[in-house]
Order: sequence, then C-alpha cells, then structure tokens
Amino acid sequence: MLDQLMLLIQSGHPIISIQTLEEERATSLVRQAAEKLGFPLFEWSITAGMERTVPDFAATGVKRGNAAAALDYVLDNKGDREIYLLKDLNPHCKEPMIQRQLRDIDSRKKVHVILIDHNGLPETIHRLAVPVQLTLPDAAELERIVRDTYRRILRDSYSEHTATVTRKDMDQLVQILRGLTAVEATRVVSLAIQADEVFSAKDFPRVVDAKRNLLRSAGCLETVNANVTADGIGGLMNLKAWLARRRGGNTSKGRAFGLDPPRGMLLLGVQGCGKSLCARVVASDWNMPLLRMDPGMLYQKYIGESENRLREALAQAESMAPAVLWIDEIEKAFASASSDSADGGLSQRMFGTLLTWMQDHRAPLFMVATANNIAALPPELMRKGRFDEVFFVDLPVAHVRQTILRIHLKRRKRDPEKFNLDKIAAATEGFSGAELEQAVVSAMYDAFSEGKELSDEHLLEEAKRTNPLSVLMAERVRDLRHWAKNRCVPAD
Repeated sequence: MLDQLMLLIQSGHPIISIQTLEEERATSLVRQAAEKLGFPLFEWSITAGMERTVPDFAATGVKRGNAAAALDYVLDNKGDREIYLLKDLNPHCKEPMIQRQLRDIDSRKKVHVILIDHNGLPETIHRLAVPVQLTLPDAAELERIVRDTYRRILRDSYSEHTATVTRKDMDQLVQILRGLTAVEATRVVSLAIQADEVFSAKDFPRVVDAKRNLLRSAGCLETVNANVTADGIGGLMNLKAWLARRRGGNTSKGRAFGLDPPRGMLLLGVQGCGKSLCARVVASDWNMPLLRMDPGMLYQKYIGESENRLREALAQAESMAPAVLWIDEIEKAFASASSDSADGGLSQRMFGTLLTWMQDHRAPLFMVATANNIAALPPELMRKGRFDEVFFVDLPVAHVRQTILRIHLKRRKRDPEKFNLDKIAAATEGFSGAELEQAVVSAMYDAFSEGKELSDEHLLEEAKRTNPLSVLMAERVRDLRHWAKNRCVPAD
C-alpha cells in the first residue's frame, strides 16, 4: 500500500481517502510516504488540533476541535508540496462550510489531503476522494508483529520470558493470526506470551480462542472448531471420495501439475442429514481453518452498510486463506433475491455481490454452502463455475443408519456389538442422522431413569415414539427428492 499511496501523491491527487479501523497503522504509512517523498506532513484530529509531524514535531496555530479552521489552514498553503492528514473528518462533512472547503481543496494541485475515517465518507465528498484500501497484514508483516511484540514484552517485563518457537511453529502461528488487524494480532500475541513465562506452540490454542472471540465480536464471521473427521459421519461415501480427490488442489504439487484450487460445493438435502457436519469434515481433513459466515448479521438498517459488511467479511475470509468458508442455510440469507421483495432490492444487491465474488476470487478459499429449500434459491447460484459440484444429501438407508447408530453408541461409551443394529436400523426407517442421535440420547435417559443399562428395547421403544421429519413433512421431502433426481450428484 505504501507504493500506491506514494504514487497517488506524486501524481497530484488532492484528496485521498483511507477507510480503516487501523488508524495507527494507516498513520504510520502516511508518515513513511511523507518521509520518502521529502514532503512536510501535518496531522489534525478533533482532540489535538493541527500538528506538524514530518520532518519534526511542531504545533501550529490551529487549536483542537475546529475542523473548518484546519481546512482553512490547508487552503492558506502558498503552493508548497505539503501533505495534510485529517482524522475522523466524516462527522463534520455534513456542514456546508466543510463541503465547500473540500471542493476548493479539490482544485489544488500541490496540496494533498489524506482522510482517515472508520466509516465511509458521505456521497458528496466520496466522489472527490481517491479511495485507498488498507489490506490486512500479510504473512511477513504478521511474523514481524510476533517478533516485535515478544521483544517489547521481554524488554519491559521484570520476569524472565523464554521462547521455544521453531520455524514450523512460526508458520503455523502466522496462519492462525491471518485475518486479524495489526492491533488485534499484537494484543492476541501479547496475551499468549504474558499467560506464562514460556512462549511455545502450547500457547497456540489460547491464540485461537482469542481470535475466535475477536471474530465473534466482529459479527458476521467466526472461526469454528473443525473437530469432526470423515469417520465421524455415517455414509456420504460419494461425497467423501469427491473431497479426497479435490484435496490435492491446495497443495504445491497440485499447483505445479496445473490444478486450480477447488472453489466449493453446494449441499442440498433433508434437514438433519449431516450437511453442516460436512463443512467441519472438509476443514479437519484438509487441515484448514473453518470460517462460518452468519448471513443474518450482514443486514443493517443504513443504506449501503449491509453490502459493506458482506464485502468486509469476504475480504477477511480471503486474508485468512487457505481456509474453508461455510455459509449455513444460504437460502435464508438470499431468498428474496429470487423474486420481487419489499426490501428495496437489498437482497438482490447482496446476492449480486456474493455471485461476483464467487466467480472472480482467486484466493484458495473452499466455500461450503448448505440449503434445505431449493425453491428459495435463485437459479444463478446453481450454474457451474459458482461451485465445483452440487450434492444432494438424502435420508440414510439401512446400512448407513447402522453406521450412524454405531458412531453415536461409541461416543457414549457403549459397545455397538452388544446391540441388534439390524433390527434397530429397520425400525428407524425414514430417520435422519440427527433423529438417530436423539433416539440414542432419549433411550439412554429412559434407561437411566429405570436404573438399567441401555438395551435394544429402549432404542426400539424410542423409535416407535418418534415421528421423523420424513413423515411430518412427507410432501416436501418427496418434492425435494424429485427435484434433485436429475439435477444433483447423490452424496451417497
């Protein structure tokens, strides 16, 4: 970004806009640009007023809090090449005086005003400014942050700190930190170092937890524990084989062979049949972080803010690549994009932004989208190029139900060989994987309340009491199967 900023200044752009939450990092880049170009730099904020910071620090005649006086100071420039950094000018831009001053500055050739704001500028001012995107720290910068943070703590701390981080450990830590701002990464690393007196790979789970909390507070993107292996899901053999073949696309050997990284898959099917678990399986099997996007948190009440949150979430996901991006029940987020709606076209704009990103992004992000209601999905989402494949996840057949029952009995420390799984599987015709799990859980409660060990009778009795979704919503399940018959690849 430094080179881009210097080029914009050298080419004579009078107003440059940087929208970012990393004010300190953006300020540092502006100072570096001023020093390299040899131009004086003046900085203004509502609390500090106008101060010259490059080549040396000096106060000016503009007192704090007066934005109009700061812009007058800029307009009084006698023609020398100078840079003015104004922080959080956005709230003042509603004033006619400020708007007029910025238009007057726009006609200047040697004055360069750089605006740093947390929020975007008003439309009338936004058109005057050239936007500069402050990207999240890359791997090299994150490694520098880790080293600088450790040295600072070692210098300022009264206790002894030792580090046993190998080159491999450092690469893993940098991968964990990707997607955080420089300030966030510094705080997370500092927390891990200060937790004990030894900075090692054993601190990485603490880093992961801290990062998960930060992303959760951001709202629409969070990291999820990918603690499910392929053996933890019964059936879906066709889907598992497809994922095994695609795994090599993310390796250096695969890229050398000419393979493009796999783009993603769409999972359609009956509720409770393991679609969401597949996202965890992919991340676990491919050794990638799993990012879950919450579409409900994208929608905001102000015009343009929803689209910005979606773009920010996608940019953050790209910065953490290689990773698995999971959008659960995607039809609920963009359902109204397929028809006329009363939201003023917001869903259609959001859906268009997502489609464009899906088509054009080149980051090694594997997207897993799940859906239960195919009728609510816009048809554009289904075409080739958006996803590598569209799978249909049906209700498990008898031998798959046996496998699922075996998995859940083992998880609850029961020997599956002591149960008549053939009989239980036959009694649970039409059950989904989630319903089979709940049957085991309810049967165990029954056995516990009776003071007995879990037996076939408890499981069979629970199966009789349960009305599965395939019965309660038989028509919808039948229609979904009919639609998917010649349009989707069977997952099993």
